[in-house]
Amino acid sequence: MTKFICRRPGPKSVAIIRRDGKVSSPSLTREYSFVYKKAKGMEIWDVDGKKYLDFSASVAVMGVGHTDSAVASAIARQAKLGLHCGFSDFYAELPVRFCETLLGHARGFGKVFLSNSGTESVEAAYKLARWHSNRKWTIAFKPSFHGRTMGSLSLTDSRPVQRDRFGPFMPAMHVPYPYLYRSPYAGSENDQAMRYLENVENAMKRHGGVASIFFEPVCGEGGYIVPPKAFVKGLRRLCNQYGVLLCADEVQSGCYRTGKFMAMENFGVKADIVSMSKAIGGGMPLGATISSNKIMDWPPGAHANTFGGNLIACAAGIATLEQLKKKKLGANAAKIGKMMLKRLHEMKQTHDIIGDVRGIGLMIGIEIVNGKVNDEVKSSQILCKAAEKGLLLLPAGKSSIRICPPLIINKQQAEHGLDILDEAIGECD
Repeated sequence: MTKFICRRPGPKSVAIIRRDGKVSSPSLTREYSFVYKKAKGMEIWDVDGKKYLDFSASVAVMGVGHTDSAVASAIARQAKLGLHCGFSDFYAELPVRFCETLLGHARGFGKVFLSNSGTESVEAAYKLARWHSNRKWTIAFKPSFHGRTMGSLSLTDSRPVQRDRFGPFMPAMHVPYPYLYRSPYAGSENDQAMRYLENVENAMKRHGGVASIFFEPVCGEGGYIVPPKAFVKGLRRLCNQYGVLLCADEVQSGCYRTGKFMAMENFGVKADIVSMSKAIGGGMPLGATISSNKIMDWPPGAHANTFGGNLIACAAGIATLEQLKKKKLGANAAKIGKMMLKRLHEMKQTHDIIGDVRGIGLMIGIEIVNGKVNDEVKSSQILCKAAEKGLLLLPAGKSSIRICPPLIINKQQAEHGLDILDEAIGECD
C-alpha cells in the first residue's frame, strides 16, 4: 500500500520515532506516526496524550480488549510462581490446562502443539502435514499470508516485497483465492466457485504428491476477502478425494472474530490441522497448532521449541479463553458485525470510492477504488484522516481497509467509529 504522510505527530512521538529510526530494522511496516503509551478496553493513548478508538485490535490480537483485568491478574499471579518451565523437556500443569481449555472451544480435535506466534503455528502445521502424509508438495493461495519464516513464507503470496530475493522456496503451488469482486469468471456465485475449484484440482493433478492445502477461511492481510461457501465445501471434498490434508490458517480469523471460534465453522467445514495465534494469548505471544490424535502422530524429537508452553503466556491464554466464553464475545462479534456491515453498505451507496464491502462478524473489509481500479493513495489518505480524528485502522490488500476491533465493542462505539470513518472517506471522495 502506498504510504501517505499524515499530519506531524506530537513532540514526544517525534522524539521516539527518531530514536526508533536509529536502532530498529527498516523492514518493519509502520502505517502512520502513532506511538503507543497505554490502552484500556477499546481505547489507546499515544505518548502525547491523544486518545484513539481502536478498530485494529493491535492487528486482531486484543479480542478481549486492551489490558483486560482478568488477563492482567492471571499474568501477575503466575509471575510470582514462575516464568518459564522448558515445556518441551519437562512437564507442567499450566500448559496442559491451556491445551484442555483450548480444545474445549475447538471441539472435535485431540492434540495441541504450543508455540509463540502465528508463523510458528503455521510452520508446525506445515511440518506435521509433511510428516503424516510423507508427501512434499503444498497448495496455497494468491493472495495469502501465512508468515515470514522460510516454510510459512513459501506459502505466503500477498505482496512481492515479502518474497523478493528470499528464494528458493519449499515446494508450494499458488492458485487464485476466490475473490468475487475481482473474479475473471462469469456466472452465479456457485458457478464462479466451481471455476476456482478447478484451479485447485488441476494443481493437485499436476503434482501427485500433495501433502496439504493451506487456506485462510477469510483472506486476511491479502484484503479481508470472504470466499463463497460452495468453494470452502468444495475444497473439503477435493481434499477427501485426493487424500490431501486441509490446513486452516485461523491465526487472524479464529478466536470468535467471525462469531464462531473458528471461521471454518461459518462454512460448515472442519479442517484437518488448524493454526491459531494472535487473540488466543490476550496480548501475550502464544501460538497453537491443533489436530486430531490420528494426524498428530509424529515421534518425540520431530518438532519442539524452547518457549512453547511458556507459563506467563499460558496463564494469559487460559484467562483470555475464559473471558471470551464468560462475556459471550462470539455472539457480540456476530451482532455488532452485522450492524456494522449494514451501515457500511449504506455508506457504499453514498461514496463512489467504496468499491466493495465484505466480512463476517468483526472481520470486515472495505475496498477503496477509482472506478474499479485499486486506489492505494486514497486508501492511505483515509487511514491518516481517520487517525487524525481519533480512529485507528489498518490496511489490507492493495487498497482495502480492515475493520477488526476488539470483540468487546458495543453499539455506541461501533457507530462512533463508523461516523469518523464516514467523515474521513467523505473528505477523500
